[in-house]
Amino acid sequence: MFSTNLSKLIPSFLNFSKKLLVARWRSLVLLLIGVYLPLQIFGLLAVEVWKNQGGFPWDVPILLAVHSTAQPQLDVIAVTLALFGKIEIVLPVVCVIALVLLIQKRWRSLTYLLTTEIGSAIINGTAKQFMHRVRPHLWEWESLVSEPSFSFPSAHSMATMTLVAVLVILTWGSVWCWVVSITGSLFVLGIAWTRLYLGVHFPSDILAGWMVSIGWAIGVSLIIRPHLTKDTIVSKTPPAEETTLLPEETQLIGEE
Repeated sequence: MFSTNLSKLIPSFLNFSKKLLVARWRSLVLLLIGVYLPLQIFGLLAVEVWKNQGGFPWDVPILLAVHSTAQPQLDVIAVTLALFGKIEIVLPVVCVIALVLLIQKRWRSLTYLLTTEIGSAIINGTAKQFMHRVRPHLWEWESLVSEPSFSFPSAHSMATMTLVAVLVILTWGSVWCWVVSITGSLFVLGIAWTRLYLGVHFPSDILAGWMVSIGWAIGVSLIIRPHLTKDTIVSKTPPAEETTLLPEETQLIGEE
């Protein structure tokens, strides 16, 4: 009897598993590539920095190569562009986006935006205090900016990458996604260049900031599941899931 039941249960289970994995394969791939791999890279960088405060063999050569292009005109560009990566600039931009989402009653998207941005700031501050990595001092000339905090990971890189990643996710599937992806990538790379040019970060600081930001933004999206705009960022009527809980979310609340 037992063997008979088992022979029926196993095929039934395998059939269910196959259908479930086929239905969720995109989420699984996204979890692997978008969350696990970035966080794995960040973890490897963090471990190495913790063991060796001097950084990686490629940190100094890259910094010196970027510094070799220094000239007065680039100094002005670097200092000006770096301002756009500061929290004083990023925060108002986030607030404007949050206000737009609030007015549109896109509460799920708004929750995702705030959770991701606040979480990113907490991660950055915690990691800096935990790692205590000093900033690079590789040449005699004074840095054009004052950066009193620790180096790992780069706050500028995390703030800009988190903002761009959030906007890409919120506009996924629309023409705006391409606009955000292209302009956002240029913006993120530009800010990264300023950190190297000004000599206030190692390349590994920037890479670590990018990786943890991507992993965090995508990971939160898999949990909160923000609305993915299809046609335009601005829409008069938000979809139902923006203002109401999904059935499984309602069930989880009821079970608590």
